[in-house]
Amino acid sequence: MPMISINPATGRELESYEETDDAAVEDRLRLGSRAQADFAAAGLDERTGILRRAGELLESRTRGLARLMTLEMGKPIGAAEAEVRKCAWVCRWYADNAERLLADEVVATDARRSFVRFQPLGIVLAVMPWNFPLWQVFRFAAPALAAGNAGLLKHASNVPGCAVAIEDVIREAGAPPGVFQTLLIGSDRVDALIRDPRVRAVTLTGSDPAGRAVARTAGECLKKTVLELGGSDPFIVFEDADLDRAIRTAVTARILNNGQSCIAAKRFLVQRGIAAEFELGFREALEAIRIGDPLDPDVELGPLATEAIRDELDGQVRATVAAGGRLLLGGEIRPGPGWFYPATLIADPPAGAPLRSEETFGPVAALLRFDSDQEALDLANETQFGLGASVWTREPERAERFASGLEAGSVFVNAMVASDPRLPFGGVKNSGYGRELAGYGLREFLNIKTIWMAD
Repeated sequence: MPMISINPATGRELESYEETDDAAVEDRLRLGSRAQADFAAAGLDERTGILRRAGELLESRTRGLARLMTLEMGKPIGAAEAEVRKCAWVCRWYADNAERLLADEVVATDARRSFVRFQPLGIVLAVMPWNFPLWQVFRFAAPALAAGNAGLLKHASNVPGCAVAIEDVIREAGAPPGVFQTLLIGSDRVDALIRDPRVRAVTLTGSDPAGRAVARTAGECLKKTVLELGGSDPFIVFEDADLDRAIRTAVTARILNNGQSCIAAKRFLVQRGIAAEFELGFREALEAIRIGDPLDPDVELGPLATEAIRDELDGQVRATVAAGGRLLLGGEIRPGPGWFYPATLIADPPAGAPLRSEETFGPVAALLRFDSDQEALDLANETQFGLGASVWTREPERAERFASGLEAGSVFVNAMVASDPRLPFGGVKNSGYGRELAGYGLREFLNIKTIWMAD
């Protein structure tokens, strides 16, 4: 059965790809298993050299890869180009830092010599989403390959062109055959892959249900998993904040990637004394957003990735308004071709309404008011998710207190939540577990081996 790529700005088919059949999957598993052992034994210099060349190839192909992303999932072209450059950065960062991160750690004990050694596990299966088609993959692939693992990519079915292009880059960078391979398969075949003994670990970025399904199977097979799941990130603005800067950042934090980001700010909690001013400025800025063809460099908001995603978002908006939320802006499906949804603002959604209890994947913002610090913290933590949070205040003590009290994997003060190769990334609660990026991400898929040498 073919895997079809569709342009979400037009609804028209772009290209058809043949799905990887069972015989080809078996061939790639066999090849990957053999290749990984040789790749790990080849040495760190070879592996980091591949990453450096991959970074160079990404930068040289920025425009073409960005256009591919925009055509397949609707990302504004400027954001797509920035994503390719970020992938080059993560490749370079691990190439520069892998030696330090993988070095033996000597520990003083009663032994003549005792130390910790970091060794690869084998084949790591990556089940990746469509919203950042290159970045999500390279933030797994760069540390996995640096460590000597092999990668097996099951990408989202609506971005098959991106999946193929990633394998091309890594292969052309010098990775031996089998070290990194793409499988064009549906989600219904992931369970069997996890159960295959040649797959040693799994990483997934995606929805809460998808994460539970992967974790369930991996748990039965006693295989390590890293899960980066949904988010309903709070953006908390206190009366002493730089309001103009907070509003500008709030707009970017909500519409980045057409609002389709796990770490996009989704719930905007504003102290009552400045709530009216924030609401006015936020609404005006959202209303001014340019929506249209994502290949136009002046467009800030493109289509949602699929018709189903758009319709689900519209349902969440309608249900929240029906529950008592005040619709201040947007809230209507844009007529015409493509899966566009306007920037939407809803104030005072009641407890239990979708905009307070669910992840919203699109340019829809919920605005809530609070009086005290404790009320702000309670509102921020009421969600089942715990991925990121942004706090806006000029008081260092308050910032420190909230950084500690917020139930989130990342807290950014007076800044938008973002991922960075130098810092660990991941969540708590229903946002998953484990970490990507930095040294923590590198060591997730390693055998952290104790070695004790007596006299």
